[in-house]
Amino acid sequence: MKAWQDYIAAHQQRFIDELCSLLRIPSISTDSTYQQDVQRCAELVKQYLQQAGADVVQVFPTAGHPVVYASKHVADQLPTVLVYGHYDVQPVDPISLWHHDPFDPLIRDGRIYARGASDDKGQFFMHVKALELMTHTQTLPVNLKFIIEGEEEIGSRHLAEFVQQHRDMLKADVVLVSDTAMISLQQPSIDVGVRGLAYVQVEVTGPDHDLHSGVYGGAVPNPATILCQMIAQLHDADHRVNIPGFYDGVEELSAEERALLARAPFDLEQFKRETGVRDVWGEKGYTVRERIGIRPTLEVNGIWSGYTGEGAKTVLPAKAYAKISCRLVPHQDHQQITELLSRHIKNMAPPSVRVEVKALHGGDPYVLPMQHPAYRAAARALKATLGKEPVPLRGGGSIPITAVFQKILGVHTVFLGFGLDDDCLHAPNEKFDLANYLKGIETIPYFHQYFAEEMKA
Repeated sequence: MKAWQDYIAAHQQRFIDELCSLLRIPSISTDSTYQQDVQRCAELVKQYLQQAGADVVQVFPTAGHPVVYASKHVADQLPTVLVYGHYDVQPVDPISLWHHDPFDPLIRDGRIYARGASDDKGQFFMHVKALELMTHTQTLPVNLKFIIEGEEEIGSRHLAEFVQQHRDMLKADVVLVSDTAMISLQQPSIDVGVRGLAYVQVEVTGPDHDLHSGVYGGAVPNPATILCQMIAQLHDADHRVNIPGFYDGVEELSAEERALLARAPFDLEQFKRETGVRDVWGEKGYTVRERIGIRPTLEVNGIWSGYTGEGAKTVLPAKAYAKISCRLVPHQDHQQITELLSRHIKNMAPPSVRVEVKALHGGDPYVLPMQHPAYRAAARALKATLGKEPVPLRGGGSIPITAVFQKILGVHTVFLGFGLDDDCLHAPNEKFDLANYLKGIETIPYFHQYFAEEMKA
């Protein structure tokens, strides 16, 4: 619609400047040092929603970080869309690998570099600006609600309770999320599902204090060595997860479904260049895209023990630690997988060490039926602005709250992401292409227009 394009063209610099204001706030949810910054970010989100034209905007405290809620009511007979996003961000470590201050946004070569640029401040802010656009052009075709949380990066610890307590306030016909990626603006795609997550921390204890490796080495158990041996047994020779019961109930996609997902273009050599690996790795019998979309996985996210400073210190460590996450697919329950993983790790341990496994957070997988009106609306919206039919994909990441929305609110979630695979999420030098940001603001109103039409059909 020309009125939308004209409004974006007239205000695009302000849209970018306002996003930069959000990105300057270090809203790191996992570190209590930044608690006040998280609160400050929630208040700024509230301010922008008010300026965009929301009728009701409120910051709700929780037992953790606050939730920002907003609504814009047009008419009772119209469908209601609930927009979900998060304003919290990942830590910036290792800071030495950033080419600038991660909380001082840098715009270069048509990209904005900052922590949270793509995950998820830039993406949820597209919806705030789209609300402003539709309000000012008097073209809002649905009722809109927003729920923007501050704990997604730590597992949305208190959001399920919040949704349960406010289920009437959050009542909607669909949830709309932009916290995923597409292949490109030239080849749009839609994630029709995301994987679940089971995340644990393992602690292995040998002696009750650090020992001299010369005096005691070879005679007492070294927890670092034992932990590495245990981790090495978590995959078999075909790179399948080697935990009894792990694959019980895992959905096996039909040849037709796999062929549909394979429509998405994939360049193996480009993938290797982007990741910096010499070759790919993964479960035998599946393509790279299938390994990161339709198959469950287990990865070591961190491992540490003993002396890691400069130079030498001949110590035999008392403890060794690892953080391990499993990405889950439909029909895998994150609590059950956490229990299976914990039990298996403890069973592997020799009697010479003590092992503790602590569950950190998790969530269940989610898949949107492609015949759902929201999927059709999203596909039509992308074709309207990008000129090409999007292909369906399964996302490799996790958005645990989507399964909660389905369970508590009884509604499906559609993913309309404008990030790219090379956005360096959770890594140094995170970025978001400005063309994607602005195109997202243009596309979102089309989604609402087509969703309203699809719901009438």
